[in-house]
Amino acid sequence: MGGGGAAKGWLGQMGFTKSGGSINWYPGHMAAATRAIRQRLKLSDFVIEVRDARIPLSSANEDLQPMLSGKRRVIALNKQDLANRNLMHKWISYFNSHKQECLPINAHSRSSVHKLLDLVEFKLKEVMAREPTLLVMVLGVPNVGKSALINSIYQIALSRFPVQEKMKKARVGPLPGVTQDIAGFKIAHRPSVYVLDSPGVLVPSIPDIETGLKLALAGSVKDSVVGEERIAQYLLAVLNTRGTPLQWKHLVDRETKDPRHELENKPESVIKVLQNKGKKPMNKSNAYRVQDMVSEVQRTLCITLSEFSGSLEDESDLEILIEHQFEALQKALKIPHKASEARIMVSKKFLTLFRTGKLGPVILDDVPDASDSVS
Repeated sequence: MGGGGAAKGWLGQMGFTKSGGSINWYPGHMAAATRAIRQRLKLSDFVIEVRDARIPLSSANEDLQPMLSGKRRVIALNKQDLANRNLMHKWISYFNSHKQECLPINAHSRSSVHKLLDLVEFKLKEVMAREPTLLVMVLGVPNVGKSALINSIYQIALSRFPVQEKMKKARVGPLPGVTQDIAGFKIAHRPSVYVLDSPGVLVPSIPDIETGLKLALAGSVKDSVVGEERIAQYLLAVLNTRGTPLQWKHLVDRETKDPRHELENKPESVIKVLQNKGKKPMNKSNAYRVQDMVSEVQRTLCITLSEFSGSLEDESDLEILIEHQFEALQKALKIPHKASEARIMVSKKFLTLFRTGKLGPVILDDVPDASDSVS
Protein backbone atom coordinates (compact mmCIF):
# COMPACT_ATOMS: atom_id res chain seq x y z
CA MET A 1 0.00 0.00 0.00
CA GLY A 2 1.24 3.50 -0.73
CA GLY A 3 1.31 6.67 1.30
CA GLY A 4 -1.46 8.23 -0.80
CA GLY A 5 -1.43 11.12 -3.24
CA ALA A 6 -2.87 13.50 -0.66
CA ALA A 7 0.04 12.83 1.65
CA LYS A 8 2.57 13.74 -1.02
CA GLY A 9 0.67 16.87 -2.06
CA TRP A 10 0.34 17.89 1.57
CA LEU A 11 4.10 17.53 2.02
CA GLY A 12 4.73 20.03 -0.75
CA GLN A 13 2.11 22.41 0.64
CA MET A 14 3.74 22.34 4.06
CA GLY A 15 7.09 23.34 2.55
CA PHE A 16 9.09 20.46 3.95
CA THR A 17 12.30 21.70 2.40
CA LYS A 18 13.77 25.11 1.81
CA SER A 19 15.82 24.40 -1.30
CA GLY A 20 13.49 24.00 -4.24
CA GLY A 21 11.79 20.82 -3.08
CA SER A 22 14.99 18.83 -2.60
CA ILE A 23 16.80 17.58 0.49
CA ASN A 24 20.51 18.26 0.72
CA TRP A 25 22.81 16.54 3.21
CA TYR A 26 26.24 15.89 1.77
CA PRO A 27 28.97 16.35 4.39
CA GLY A 28 32.53 16.79 3.13
CA HIS A 29 33.53 13.23 3.96
CA MET A 30 30.76 11.89 1.68
CA ALA A 31 32.26 13.50 -1.43
CA ALA A 32 35.67 12.01 -0.68
CA ALA A 33 34.12 8.67 0.28
CA THR A 34 32.11 8.52 -2.95
CA ARG A 35 35.29 9.00 -4.97
CA ALA A 36 37.05 6.27 -2.99
CA ILE A 37 34.07 3.90 -3.37
CA ARG A 38 34.08 4.39 -7.15
CA GLN A 39 37.76 3.46 -7.25
CA ARG A 40 37.26 0.37 -5.06
CA LEU A 41 34.25 -0.69 -7.13
CA LYS A 42 36.46 -0.97 -10.20
CA LEU A 43 38.57 -3.55 -8.35
CA SER A 44 35.74 -5.40 -6.60
CA ASP A 45 34.63 -8.83 -7.79
CA PHE A 46 31.31 -8.73 -5.96
CA VAL A 47 29.11 -6.14 -4.24
CA ILE A 48 26.77 -6.52 -1.29
CA GLU A 49 24.50 -3.50 -1.60
CA VAL A 50 22.75 -3.04 1.74
CA ARG A 51 19.35 -1.37 1.67
CA ASP A 52 16.68 -0.76 4.29
CA ALA A 53 13.93 -3.38 3.86
CA ARG A 54 11.34 -0.69 4.70
CA ILE A 55 12.43 1.40 1.70
CA PRO A 56 13.88 -1.04 -0.86
CA LEU A 57 14.03 1.57 -3.65
CA SER A 58 14.38 4.83 -1.73
CA SER A 59 17.50 3.53 0.06
CA ALA A 60 19.39 2.98 -3.21
CA ASN A 61 22.17 5.42 -4.06
CA GLU A 62 21.11 6.41 -7.57
CA ASP A 63 24.51 7.88 -8.48
CA LEU A 64 26.21 4.51 -7.97
CA GLN A 65 23.61 2.39 -9.77
CA PRO A 66 25.21 2.69 -13.25
CA MET A 67 28.45 1.20 -11.88
CA LEU A 68 26.64 -1.38 -9.78
CA SER A 69 24.54 -2.63 -12.67
CA GLY A 70 27.69 -3.93 -14.33
CA LYS A 71 28.92 -5.79 -11.23
CA ARG A 72 28.05 -9.13 -9.68
CA ARG A 73 25.77 -8.01 -6.90
CA VAL A 74 23.23 -9.00 -4.28
CA ILE A 75 20.84 -6.50 -2.72
CA ALA A 76 20.66 -7.27 1.00
CA LEU A 77 17.39 -5.91 2.39
CA ASN A 78 18.44 -5.38 5.97
CA LYS A 79 16.17 -4.78 8.98
CA GLN A 80 13.69 -7.31 7.68
CA ASP A 81 12.36 -7.62 11.24
CA LEU A 82 11.05 -4.03 10.91
CA ALA A 83 9.46 -4.61 7.50
CA ASN A 84 6.03 -6.00 6.65
CA ARG A 85 6.58 -9.66 5.83
CA ASN A 86 3.35 -9.83 3.84
CA LEU A 87 4.81 -7.34 1.36
CA MET A 88 8.41 -8.56 1.40
CA HIS A 89 7.73 -11.47 -0.98
CA LYS A 90 6.38 -8.97 -3.53
CA TRP A 91 9.66 -7.08 -3.40
CA ILE A 92 11.66 -10.27 -3.84
CA SER A 93 9.52 -11.12 -6.88
CA TYR A 94 10.01 -7.60 -8.24
CA PHE A 95 13.80 -7.78 -8.04
CA ASN A 96 13.87 -11.34 -9.36
CA SER A 97 11.74 -10.31 -12.33
CA HIS A 98 14.50 -7.84 -13.19
CA LYS A 99 17.15 -10.55 -12.78
CA GLN A 100 18.52 -8.88 -9.65
CA GLU A 101 19.45 -11.11 -6.73
CA CYS A 102 17.79 -9.95 -3.51
CA LEU A 103 17.88 -11.36 0.01
CA PRO A 104 16.06 -10.05 3.13
CA ILE A 105 18.40 -10.22 6.13
CA ASN A 106 18.82 -9.27 9.76
CA ALA A 107 22.39 -8.06 10.22
CA HIS A 108 22.28 -8.92 13.93
CA SER A 109 21.42 -12.56 13.22
CA ARG A 110 24.43 -14.84 12.71
CA SER A 111 22.34 -17.41 10.81
CA SER A 112 20.94 -14.71 8.52
CA VAL A 113 24.44 -13.41 7.74
CA HIS A 114 25.67 -16.96 7.14
CA LYS A 115 22.89 -17.35 4.58
CA LEU A 116 24.04 -14.15 2.86
CA LEU A 117 27.68 -15.31 2.78
CA ASP A 118 26.62 -18.69 1.37
CA LEU A 119 24.86 -16.84 -1.45
CA VAL A 120 27.94 -14.70 -2.12
CA GLU A 121 30.11 -17.82 -2.21
CA PHE A 122 27.72 -19.50 -4.62
CA LYS A 123 27.70 -16.47 -6.92
CA LEU A 124 31.51 -16.34 -6.89
CA LYS A 125 32.01 -20.08 -7.35
CA GLU A 126 33.04 -19.79 -10.99
CA VAL A 127 35.42 -16.88 -10.37
CA MET A 128 36.95 -18.52 -7.29
CA ALA A 129 38.17 -21.39 -9.44
CA ARG A 130 40.48 -19.12 -11.44
CA GLU A 131 41.29 -16.10 -9.24
CA PRO A 132 43.72 -16.28 -6.27
CA THR A 133 42.28 -13.20 -4.55
CA LEU A 134 38.76 -11.78 -4.57
CA LEU A 135 37.31 -8.55 -3.19
CA VAL A 136 33.74 -8.26 -1.89
CA MET A 137 32.55 -4.72 -1.22
CA VAL A 138 29.76 -3.78 1.20
CA LEU A 139 28.10 -0.44 0.50
CA GLY A 140 24.87 1.48 0.99
CA VAL A 141 23.41 4.79 2.13
CA PRO A 142 23.87 5.84 5.79
CA ASN A 143 22.21 3.92 8.60
CA VAL A 144 20.96 0.92 6.64
CA GLY A 145 22.95 -1.39 8.90
CA LYS A 146 26.22 -1.83 6.99
CA SER A 147 28.36 -1.62 10.12
CA ALA A 148 26.17 -4.15 11.95
CA LEU A 149 26.48 -6.48 8.96
CA ILE A 150 30.24 -5.96 8.75
CA ASN A 151 30.60 -6.70 12.46
CA SER A 152 28.63 -9.93 12.06
CA ILE A 153 30.76 -10.93 9.07
CA TYR A 154 33.83 -10.01 11.11
CA GLN A 155 32.80 -12.34 13.92
CA ILE A 156 32.33 -15.17 11.43
CA ALA A 157 35.73 -14.38 9.87
CA LEU A 158 37.30 -14.28 13.33
CA SER A 159 36.20 -17.85 13.98
CA ARG A 160 37.93 -18.85 10.75
CA PHE A 161 41.04 -16.67 11.06
CA PRO A 162 41.77 -15.83 14.75
CA VAL A 163 44.83 -13.84 13.72
CA GLN A 164 42.51 -10.96 12.80
CA GLU A 165 41.40 -10.51 16.40
CA LYS A 166 43.26 -7.22 16.78
CA MET A 167 41.57 -5.65 13.77
CA LYS A 168 39.15 -2.86 14.50
CA LYS A 169 35.46 -3.61 14.10
CA ALA A 170 33.14 -1.18 12.41
CA ARG A 171 31.49 1.29 14.76
CA VAL A 172 27.72 0.98 15.07
CA GLY A 173 25.61 3.97 16.03
CA PRO A 174 22.08 5.33 15.65
CA LEU A 175 23.30 8.35 13.68
CA PRO A 176 23.96 8.24 9.94
CA GLY A 177 27.54 8.74 8.82
CA VAL A 178 29.37 6.82 11.56
CA THR A 179 31.74 4.93 9.24
CA GLN A 180 33.96 7.42 7.42
CA ASP A 181 36.73 5.34 5.85
CA ILE A 182 37.20 2.09 3.93
CA ALA A 183 38.69 -0.95 5.64
CA GLY A 184 38.77 -4.68 4.92
CA PHE A 185 39.43 -8.12 6.36
CA LYS A 186 39.77 -11.70 5.17
CA ILE A 187 36.81 -14.10 5.25
CA ALA A 188 38.11 -17.03 3.18
CA HIS A 189 41.34 -18.73 2.12
CA ARG A 190 42.22 -20.50 -1.15
CA PRO A 191 41.23 -18.36 -2.80
CA SER A 192 41.65 -15.42 -0.45
CA VAL A 193 38.41 -13.47 -0.16
CA TYR A 194 38.43 -10.04 1.45
CA VAL A 195 35.42 -7.97 2.52
CA LEU A 196 35.68 -4.20 2.19
CA ASP A 197 33.53 -1.93 4.34
CA SER A 198 32.67 1.57 3.16
CA PRO A 199 31.04 4.73 4.53
CA GLY A 200 27.37 5.37 3.91
CA VAL A 201 27.00 7.90 1.12
CA LEU A 202 24.01 9.72 -0.32
CA VAL A 203 23.60 11.60 -3.57
CA PRO A 204 24.50 15.32 -3.25
CA SER A 205 20.84 16.31 -3.60
CA ILE A 206 17.67 14.23 -3.23
CA PRO A 207 15.27 15.80 -5.76
CA ASP A 208 12.17 13.78 -4.85
CA ILE A 209 10.73 15.15 -1.62
CA GLU A 210 9.03 11.92 -0.59
CA THR A 211 12.17 9.83 -1.17
CA GLY A 212 14.07 12.28 1.02
CA LEU A 213 11.48 12.09 3.77
CA LYS A 214 11.47 8.30 3.69
CA LEU A 215 15.26 8.35 4.09
CA ALA A 216 14.89 10.82 6.97
CA LEU A 217 12.23 8.67 8.60
CA ALA A 218 14.44 5.59 8.32
CA GLY A 219 17.35 7.56 9.81
CA SER A 220 19.55 7.78 6.70
CA VAL A 221 19.39 11.57 6.74
CA LYS A 222 20.09 13.39 10.00
CA ASP A 223 16.92 14.57 11.73
CA SER A 224 18.29 18.10 11.99
CA VAL A 225 18.38 18.43 8.19
CA VAL A 226 14.60 18.10 7.87
CA GLY A 227 13.47 18.55 11.48
CA GLU A 228 11.98 15.95 13.82
CA GLU A 229 8.56 17.60 13.79
CA ARG A 230 8.27 17.51 10.03
CA ILE A 231 9.43 13.90 9.85
CA ALA A 232 6.83 12.98 12.47
CA GLN A 233 4.17 14.86 10.48
CA TYR A 234 5.13 12.85 7.41
CA LEU A 235 4.87 9.58 9.35
CA LEU A 236 1.40 10.55 10.58
CA ALA A 237 0.37 11.48 7.03
CA VAL A 238 1.47 8.07 5.75
CA LEU A 239 -0.16 6.12 8.60
CA ASN A 240 -3.43 8.03 8.24
CA THR A 241 -3.71 7.76 4.46
CA ARG A 242 -3.03 4.04 4.70
CA GLY A 243 -5.59 3.61 7.47
CA THR A 244 -3.00 1.88 9.65
CA PRO A 245 -4.36 3.19 13.01
CA LEU A 246 -7.70 1.49 12.30
CA GLN A 247 -5.89 -1.84 12.68
CA TRP A 248 -5.51 -1.01 16.37
CA LYS A 249 -9.25 -0.92 17.13
CA HIS A 250 -8.86 -3.73 19.65
CA LEU A 251 -6.97 -1.29 21.88
CA VAL A 252 -9.77 1.27 22.06
CA ASP A 253 -11.46 -0.58 24.92
CA ARG A 254 -8.15 -1.09 26.76
CA GLU A 255 -9.58 0.73 29.81
CA THR A 256 -11.82 -2.28 30.47
CA LYS A 257 -9.05 -4.80 29.93
CA ASP A 258 -5.59 -5.41 31.33
CA PRO A 259 -3.22 -4.34 28.54
CA ARG A 260 -0.55 -6.62 29.97
CA HIS A 261 -2.39 -9.89 29.43
CA GLU A 262 -0.62 -10.48 26.10
CA LEU A 263 2.77 -10.20 27.81
CA GLU A 264 2.07 -12.80 30.44
CA ASN A 265 2.40 -15.88 28.25
CA LYS A 266 5.86 -15.11 26.86
CA PRO A 267 7.27 -12.22 28.88
CA GLU A 268 10.92 -12.94 28.16
CA SER A 269 10.54 -12.87 24.37
CA VAL A 270 8.47 -9.71 24.56
CA ILE A 271 11.03 -8.03 26.78
CA LYS A 272 13.72 -8.88 24.25
CA VAL A 273 11.69 -7.30 21.45
CA LEU A 274 10.84 -4.18 23.44
CA GLN A 275 14.36 -3.32 24.49
CA ASN A 276 16.46 -1.20 22.15
CA LYS A 277 19.46 -2.82 20.52
CA GLY A 278 22.72 -2.08 22.25
CA LYS A 279 21.15 -1.16 25.58
CA LYS A 280 21.08 -3.01 28.87
CA PRO A 281 18.40 -5.69 29.23
CA MET A 282 15.02 -4.33 30.26
CA ASN A 283 13.35 -5.82 33.32
CA LYS A 284 9.77 -7.04 33.20
CA SER A 285 8.37 -3.96 34.92
CA ASN A 286 9.97 -1.58 32.42
CA ALA A 287 8.84 -3.76 29.53
CA TYR A 288 5.27 -3.48 30.76
CA ARG A 289 5.67 0.30 30.96
CA VAL A 290 6.91 0.51 27.38
CA GLN A 291 4.10 -1.76 26.18
CA ASP A 292 1.58 0.45 27.98
CA MET A 293 2.99 3.52 26.24
CA VAL A 294 2.96 1.85 22.82
CA SER A 295 -0.63 0.70 23.32
CA GLU A 296 -1.70 4.18 24.42
CA VAL A 297 -0.11 5.77 21.34
CA GLN A 298 -1.76 3.24 19.02
CA ARG A 299 -5.09 3.67 20.80
CA THR A 300 -4.83 7.47 20.54
CA LEU A 301 -4.15 7.39 16.81
CA CYS A 302 -6.99 4.93 16.24
CA ILE A 303 -9.49 7.09 18.12
CA THR A 304 -8.44 10.35 16.43
CA LEU A 305 -8.63 8.80 12.96
CA SER A 306 -11.95 7.04 13.71
CA GLU A 307 -13.52 10.30 14.90
CA PHE A 308 -12.11 12.26 11.94
CA SER A 309 -15.00 13.56 9.80
CA GLY A 310 -12.96 15.21 7.06
CA SER A 311 -11.44 13.74 3.89
CA LEU A 312 -7.99 12.19 3.88
CA GLU A 313 -7.75 13.20 0.23
CA ASP A 314 -8.10 16.85 1.17
CA GLU A 315 -4.74 18.36 2.13
CA SER A 316 -6.26 20.93 4.52
CA ASP A 317 -8.34 18.29 6.29
CA LEU A 318 -5.31 16.03 6.64
CA GLU A 319 -3.30 18.88 8.12
CA ILE A 320 -6.05 19.53 10.71
CA LEU A 321 -6.12 15.82 11.65
CA ILE A 322 -2.35 15.71 12.12
CA GLU A 323 -2.41 18.82 14.28
CA HIS A 324 -5.10 17.22 16.46
CA GLN A 325 -3.06 14.02 16.69
CA PHE A 326 0.00 15.93 17.87
CA GLU A 327 -2.03 17.33 20.75
CA ALA A 328 -3.44 13.89 21.58
CA LEU A 329 0.01 12.26 21.41
CA GLN A 330 1.39 14.84 23.83
CA LYS A 331 -1.14 13.59 26.37
CA ALA A 332 -0.61 9.92 25.51
CA LEU A 333 3.16 10.29 25.91
CA LYS A 334 2.66 12.24 29.15
CA ILE A 335 4.62 15.26 28.03
CA PRO A 336 3.93 18.38 30.16
CA HIS A 337 1.39 20.63 28.45
CA LYS A 338 3.42 23.80 28.99
CA ALA A 339 6.74 22.33 27.94
CA SER A 340 8.35 24.82 25.53
CA GLU A 341 9.75 22.00 23.44
CA ALA A 342 6.64 19.82 23.70
CA ARG A 343 6.19 19.28 19.96
CA ILE A 344 9.81 18.34 19.49
CA MET A 345 9.60 15.94 22.44
CA VAL A 346 6.45 14.37 21.00
CA SER A 347 8.15 14.03 17.62
CA LYS A 348 11.29 12.44 19.02
CA LYS A 349 9.43 9.88 21.13
CA PHE A 350 7.02 9.05 18.32
CA LEU A 351 9.85 8.59 15.81
CA THR A 352 11.76 6.39 18.26
CA LEU A 353 8.74 4.10 18.63
CA PHE A 354 8.51 3.79 14.86
CA ARG A 355 12.22 3.32 14.20
CA THR A 356 12.55 0.58 16.80
CA GLY A 357 9.60 -1.30 15.33
CA LYS A 358 7.32 -0.87 18.33
CA LEU A 359 4.48 0.49 16.20
CA GLY A 360 4.62 -2.62 14.04
CA PRO A 361 6.39 -3.65 10.80
CA VAL A 362 5.96 -1.49 7.72
CA ILE A 363 7.23 -1.01 4.17
CA LEU A 364 7.07 2.61 3.03
CA ASP A 365 7.91 2.10 -0.65
CA ASP A 366 5.30 0.94 -3.13
CA VAL A 367 6.14 -2.09 -5.27
CA PRO A 368 6.55 -0.67 -8.82
CA ASP A 369 4.83 -2.08 -11.86
CA ALA A 370 6.66 -5.00 -13.43
CA SER A 371 7.50 -2.79 -16.43
CA ASP A 372 9.33 -0.21 -14.31
CA SER A 373 13.12 -0.31 -14.33
CA VAL A 374 14.93 -1.56 -11.24
CA SER A 375 17.50 0.47 -9.30
